[in-house]
Amino acid sequence: MNKNDGKFGYVFLRTILKPIFKFYYNPTIIGKEKIPKEGNILIVGNHKHIMDQCLTIIATKRMIHWMAKREYFDDWKTRWFFKMSGVIRVDRAIKDEVAKSEALDVLRQGGAIGLFPEGTRNKTDKFMLPFKFGAVSMAAKTDATLVPFGISGDYKFRSKNLKIIYGEPFKVGDMTLEEANKKLEKEVGKLMRQGRK
Repeated sequence: MNKNDGKFGYVFLRTILKPIFKFYYNPTIIGKEKIPKEGNILIVGNHKHIMDQCLTIIATKRMIHWMAKREYFDDWKTRWFFKMSGVIRVDRAIKDEVAKSEALDVLRQGGAIGLFPEGTRNKTDKFMLPFKFGAVSMAAKTDATLVPFGISGDYKFRSKNLKIIYGEPFKVGDMTLEEANKKLEKEVGKLMRQGRK
């Protein structure tokens, strides 16, 4: 996959989405200046709602190739949106090497990938689901920068508490994947707690 695949559709949809989303959900966005304007990055955080990626889409002018489950592409109501905006289709029933390869292609070209290490929306009572290793693995293979975020609050009309906070970017460097994943999970948890204050 080319890092610019779907860019026209992405920019077009973001232009329409931004004012509507900001008016309807009234989100607070903190630390968006921490998102690097250049270079390969993975923007990663917790996943609580189908609209989570929209908070980052409106926070940066960079095109982000989000990774999303195959089911969104099977449903005609959502297929057009995800295809038009350069989303990478992931089959969660298998170890999807095709999706991983496409994401690595984007990163090696200096692009941006967005994903949720929990692997699915957290519909449980747990604070956070265990993080999978995909994000830190791809970051290690491409020397990409990880940009953590934490989402808190409710998706309601004119919400009083919907918030996304971006943390300090970091690289895997000399860390093991276990150490990097633990650091990422800890950072995201910290940002979620900060947002709840």
